[in-house]
Amino acid sequence: MAVRTLSERQLNRALLARQLLLGRSRAALTRTIERVGGLQTQYSPSGYIGLWSRLEDFERPALTRALERRSVVQGTVLRATIHMVTRADYVPWTAAVRDERRAWWLRATRRQRDEAEMRAIAARIRRLLRDGPLRRAEIADRLELDSTAFNGVGLWVDLVRVPPSGTWERPRADLYALAEGWLGGPVRADVGAGRDLLVRRYLGAFGPAARKDIASWAGLTVSSLEPSLARLPLRTFLDVDGRELLDLPRAPLPPADTAAPARFIPAWDASLLVHARRTGIVPEEVRPLIFNTKTPQSVSTFLVDGRVAGTWRYEGGAVRTEPFEPLRRSAARELADEGARLAAFMA
Repeated sequence: MAVRTLSERQLNRALLARQLLLGRSRAALTRTIERVGGLQTQYSPSGYIGLWSRLEDFERPALTRALERRSVVQGTVLRATIHMVTRADYVPWTAAVRDERRAWWLRATRRQRDEAEMRAIAARIRRLLRDGPLRRAEIADRLELDSTAFNGVGLWVDLVRVPPSGTWERPRADLYALAEGWLGGPVRADVGAGRDLLVRRYLGAFGPAARKDIASWAGLTVSSLEPSLARLPLRTFLDVDGRELLDLPRAPLPPADTAAPARFIPAWDASLLVHARRTGIVPEEVRPLIFNTKTPQSVSTFLVDGRVAGTWRYEGGAVRTEPFEPLRRSAARELADEGARLAAFMA
């Protein structure tokens, strides 16, 4: 049986559907976060804005309450970057990436600290946080840790960032707790099962995709994911260049001509990163404008017809847009209406 080839536009619509950017969802908040593969939140408000663009009638307190109730957890998870994920996903995801990320960190820092030193620092942090959360500056000061050691030790002791820090009201996510204390149990799970879940979450949120895209998003090597890719019942497609794409059975594949509404995307949104390059959501000619050495976190952008068409900022109680090129009158009206709704949310 011939393998179906998917055009870039079909892949674009698949990504938008799975990221809930074709139409807002009425699903539960935790289900939505799992559906879109977690929220990348180096800047905490980006998670709130990302959910507003994806959920019907989303209000900011809902995410803050989820963080306070611990059904959503904020921590350094994939690619050593800050994510908000559900409590159910945090433990298996962390187990899935732990060993490989430790080896990567030791190589990347040219072994400024060896594994025995990092284990010793981790033990000291466990003792220090046993009585409750502390701010990063206080932990580093008490233990005399430089930034390299502090940034790496989270691979040897599981730490989460806890409210009120890392919320809309207090964006700086610098209050740390032991994950096992915050979640009420050890952060341990089967590595293989955790990697199976990562693959399912990725394809459900960003597929169909090549093996290297899944690995890039997870911060793992392709070879480490091969057992999961062999175990899971996946379907296969090709892109227009003949490259193999993997996908979950029955995952959404809307027609290429599906209408895509104007949407506002926050900084750090994972749908814009290189693992989703195949979808054309970021035209290559504008990529340097939103990802560059001055703004490595990307800038806030908006989509027109499923592609990044300009940037936005909230200023003076209004959302100000800067298109990369003139918009059609109908698209400009739709964007203005969506911007007014976003301004009301931001206020």
